[in-house]
Amino acid sequence: MKVFVTGGTGFVGTHVVAALQQRGHAVVGLVRDARKAEQVFGSRAPELALGDLDDSRALARGCAGADAIVHLAGLTAARSRRELFAVNAGGTRAVAEAARAAGSARFVYVSSLAAHGPVANGVVPTGDATAHPVSDYGRSKLAGEDPVRELSRAWTILRPPAVYGPRDREFLRLFRMAGRGLIPVFGDGSQRLSLVFAGDLAAAIVRCLEAAPAPGVYYPAHRDITTTRALVEGIAAALGTRARLVRIPRAVIRPLFWITGIAARVTGRATLLSADKANEILADAWICSPAALEAATGWRAGTDLAAGLRRTADWYRAAGWL
Repeated sequence: MKVFVTGGTGFVGTHVVAALQQRGHAVVGLVRDARKAEQVFGSRAPELALGDLDDSRALARGCAGADAIVHLAGLTAARSRRELFAVNAGGTRAVAEAARAAGSARFVYVSSLAAHGPVANGVVPTGDATAHPVSDYGRSKLAGEDPVRELSRAWTILRPPAVYGPRDREFLRLFRMAGRGLIPVFGDGSQRLSLVFAGDLAAAIVRCLEAAPAPGVYYPAHRDITTTRALVEGIAAALGTRARLVRIPRAVIRPLFWITGIAARVTGRATLLSADKANEILADAWICSPAALEAATGWRAGTDLAAGLRRTADWYRAAGWL
């Protein structure tokens, strides 16, 4: 297939482009900076459509002749709620409209578990259950799902949980702190988590293109559930270090994040650490079930947490990030 990918130079996008190429698919990537694409992909750089989600001509060029679209581009942090919705909701609508105009047969939108929200009443999401996002990021990703659902052709919405792996800069912070001997844990570290290794998520996306499951919402995640405490302990083990856990009391999390959020707004910076994000940090569980996706496509996450963290640590070291 010829596949148009937005966000191809991002963390998850680089894994998706590589997985598509390994399967023999032709890739067209929407990129704002051709030089960055060349640095990221080297000799395996895909065909490029220069522009961003606001550029209707670039989107039309990328969708032209494409059999499928993989929409990854989006914001996890922004300077305002308006900015989040403009990119995550408005940008997705622009891509969906370009795909419809070009007659592209398949559309995979990578949303987020945040669009569903944390587990409520012990019900673990496995399909298109009622969503209750608790942050503006989650609400913006949920709003981005609307134009995808309006497509008449085959579409898939994936809501991955936390993603980690080579080239990720968010988990890198935890690895660096572990390397220094200290890792912060919010509360008592009992928050339950689903996770997915980036390579496994990329494989799930490719599988959705090739298997074309029935339109719906799916959760690409590893079957195993962990906790924040076990996660940070696993990071220390992957590095071969002994790190001391520093507990941040739940009572100080909201005011702490409120202060960092105000400071970011004053300086005009985007930050993940805001009062809004505290709603996610304070939730008891961010878990989901991959059962429906496994049944529909035959995909299954093959990288357990210990192996994934070791591979991530090895990549960070080889790249000089640690």
